[in-house]
Amino acid sequence: MFEVFKKELLELVRDKKTLFFVLALPMLVFPVIMALVVFMSSQATLDAQQKVHTYYIVNEHHGENYAERVFYHKSFKKYDGDQRFSSVEELKQAVRNGTIDVGIYLDSDPKKALIEGKQANWQMVFNDAQSINFIYERLRSLAHELSDNLREQTLTALGVEKEKQKAIVQPILVSKVDTADKRENMGEKLGALIPYLLIPLVLMGASYPAIDLGAGEKERGTLETLLLTPVTRTQLVLGKFLTVLLSSLACATVTVLSMALWVSVAISFVRLDTVTSVFSTVTGTDFLLIFALLVPIAAIFSSLVLAISIYARTFKEAQNYMAPLSMGVFLPIVVSLMPNMELTAKTAVIPVTNVALAIKEIVKGTVDYGLLSMIVIASIALAVVLLAFCVHWFSKEEVLFR
Repeated sequence: MFEVFKKELLELVRDKKTLFFVLALPMLVFPVIMALVVFMSSQATLDAQQKVHTYYIVNEHHGENYAERVFYHKSFKKYDGDQRFSSVEELKQAVRNGTIDVGIYLDSDPKKALIEGKQANWQMVFNDAQSINFIYERLRSLAHELSDNLREQTLTALGVEKEKQKAIVQPILVSKVDTADKRENMGEKLGALIPYLLIPLVLMGASYPAIDLGAGEKERGTLETLLLTPVTRTQLVLGKFLTVLLSSLACATVTVLSMALWVSVAISFVRLDTVTSVFSTVTGTDFLLIFALLVPIAAIFSSLVLAISIYARTFKEAQNYMAPLSMGVFLPIVVSLMPNMELTAKTAVIPVTNVALAIKEIVKGTVDYGLLSMIVIASIALAVVLLAFCVHWFSKEEVLFR
């Protein structure tokens, strides 16, 4: 078995393409992804903040002060075309046609409405489908300033002292006391994304050598030579399995080290206090736990891709099988992102999903070590079953010589 392992490992080391995908690519993935995410998000936010929106106000005489503030706001430009609008429906159509970016409908004068004991209903018409949109918040903040001033003036005129106005307007103040710290809050969001990077890379680290050790041997005609050696089928499979597992673990090791390295670099240069506070509390022990969870996953993937490679007739056929497998790995990861999906005794036995949930809990700092043990045991058991199936597969002549 170890002779087969050494032989396959030597061939793996000589394959520069495989070494690149197993070792070099994981080191490049994190800085590239982090740089792209930071650049694109900051650029999108900057563009949204600097964009000037064309507006049109219906019944401007109901809020002259408000219209003046919008006119002098740096983010808005008054519509200077020939078309005129008089209703909310017309404003909607104008926004849909791209004639204006935002329409403002003032139904009444707030001062007169207040005297009558009514509320003025001002409607903002715009397309809110954009992911980053500051239109509504800016227009609402300007309206709230006028509303606050009008309320204060009215209450003062009624003889209510300024110190009591806040209590009258809002007799009960409800405030939130969150028991989760910053790490737990941000870890819930950031920790869910990390499995998207780690787990597929572990699969990739197993796929490339597995294809060569199974379908590649068939295509080169060297599988028959191996079968003639005084080595049992089980030993042959175990030797190949250890090679694929080592490759997958190497990819996992480089991936976790790369994540730890680039996270430390990022929190040193990027001035995001919340993100920095989260990742600065992730210790070396946490990274070791993440790596420990990836080991049985690597064994599962190694057994699975080796069985697929043994079944495939050619290198190309094996690659075709790996594509849907790669897509299928994302499904249990997506399941871990579902609302109210938490790491429990039940989810701890769901392959891949359990690891994704556990990684999130580790980043949050709320990991349950008892459940971690269940995950490792369940994953090892599945890996053993798949490896046994792989040995059984390799023992069938109709599979080896399809």
